[in-house]
Amino acid sequence: MYGAQALITTLVDSGVEVCFANPGTSEMHLVTAIDTVAGMRPVLGLFEGVVTGMADGYARVAGKPAATLLHLGPGLANGLANLHNARRAQTPVVNIVGDHATHHLQHDAPLASDIVGFARPVSGWVHTATSPESVGADAARAVHASMQAPGQVATLILPADVAWNEGGVPAAPLAVQGPSAVSDDAVAKVADAVRSGRKVGILMRGDVLKERGLAAAGKVATAGNVTLMADTFAPAMQAGAGRVPVTRLPYFAEQLVEYLSGLDVLVLVNTKPPVTFFAYPGRPSVGKAEHTELLHLSHAHEDGMGAMEALADALGVSAVTPATSLFRVDDTVGDKWDQFAIGRSVARHLPGHSIVVSEGGTQGAGTSAALATAVPHDVLSLTGGSIGMGLPVATGAGVAATDGRKVLSLQGDGGGMYTLQSLWTQARENLDVTTVIFANRSYGILQIELMRTGAGKGGEKAQSMLDLGNPELNWVDLAHGMGVEATRVSTPQEFESAFASAMRQRGPRLIEAYI
Repeated sequence: MYGAQALITTLVDSGVEVCFANPGTSEMHLVTAIDTVAGMRPVLGLFEGVVTGMADGYARVAGKPAATLLHLGPGLANGLANLHNARRAQTPVVNIVGDHATHHLQHDAPLASDIVGFARPVSGWVHTATSPESVGADAARAVHASMQAPGQVATLILPADVAWNEGGVPAAPLAVQGPSAVSDDAVAKVADAVRSGRKVGILMRGDVLKERGLAAAGKVATAGNVTLMADTFAPAMQAGAGRVPVTRLPYFAEQLVEYLSGLDVLVLVNTKPPVTFFAYPGRPSVGKAEHTELLHLSHAHEDGMGAMEALADALGVSAVTPATSLFRVDDTVGDKWDQFAIGRSVARHLPGHSIVVSEGGTQGAGTSAALATAVPHDVLSLTGGSIGMGLPVATGAGVAATDGRKVLSLQGDGGGMYTLQSLWTQARENLDVTTVIFANRSYGILQIELMRTGAGKGGEKAQSMLDLGNPELNWVDLAHGMGVEATRVSTPQEFESAFASAMRQRGPRLIEAYI
């Protein structure tokens, strides 16, 4: 058995069943190993940023890591932005990067680079394999590292000769320890704050935003003056009718500060104190008011869901039925063509328990509002602020959704252009992903930020750097060129018809909402 076979065998035995790949010459023995070892599904991406984004989306849905396969330092560099997002999402990813053969590195070939230097900022664990005899153990350690609570990117660098040399030995999976238990003292302090009658905000992230954790949080909210909140860009969250509603923190700095200003106590559950995305002249960077007491119910590596249930027990509300969102959709199609018309149609026709991937930018609020009382669904959001995650994360989610759930990708046209190659993978794998492109032909958020940063309105040259209309993007042609059925709509009635049709069918579809 050669080294690459030992690596793939170990990954499969450790529960890693999908490899999102864009390989090169140094990775050819890994390519053939996937052929000779049963149990690994290869999924090709035409750009490394698509590969890493797919691995992020897959793990958020599957609850376990996929592998990536990237070509040397430049291939890793192409994938860094979505590995940054995966790091911020605390997503488990086994990131495999090929390298030159060990004896070839001394010659400083054109593709030689500091792979460790590229990998370190986005990885919680980095290791370079040194022999086929130990590469199986290295793979087992990489999977184990990726799954340490709350999840992280584990990068394994594989020199070509380690992959091709004989002597590979697979390793047994390593037992993964779950999240740590929360102390009784932390629960007691938060319980006292809730009982005190002060205004308490509970800010949540992670598994506590799933239905079971939300139910416990809803019970806790009945015990005092409690507001339930989620991070602005929580990696995954369950929402819709029958679930306890939670308010996402506002994005804009002044809105964030104002929203949190009335709290006496801010309780953190698997998250950090909120800060503004950017600095702005004359405005604070910290969202919490100075007078607000900060309490940690659980840190990122701890069991937030169990802590919330323990808090409900301590408050004596475990048997209480929490308030949940009632099912309500607006049947009005109307004549006004905007994001809210789109949202109403989405809410009417989205199948229950769909996965919604949100990178709609300035045009996504209408759909989020409408879906709050629609069918139960999951929402996956941008986490690290690096745009271009929506299409690949939706593609990875489609690979993971083996239970037949539909994936809806809400995508701004500017961010979509970063990783539009994702559509090709959707077509090749026949994934049930419907993409809605909000085609406003601009970097809309940057037009807003131009004024908010105090930089001024900007003249012709400044505006040209925010405009996508010269020449105009044609998403229908782009989608057709990659094998995805697509249509352009420009009225509420056209969108209603196109979206309803896409929800009735399976397979990749794209709707360009020309706003």
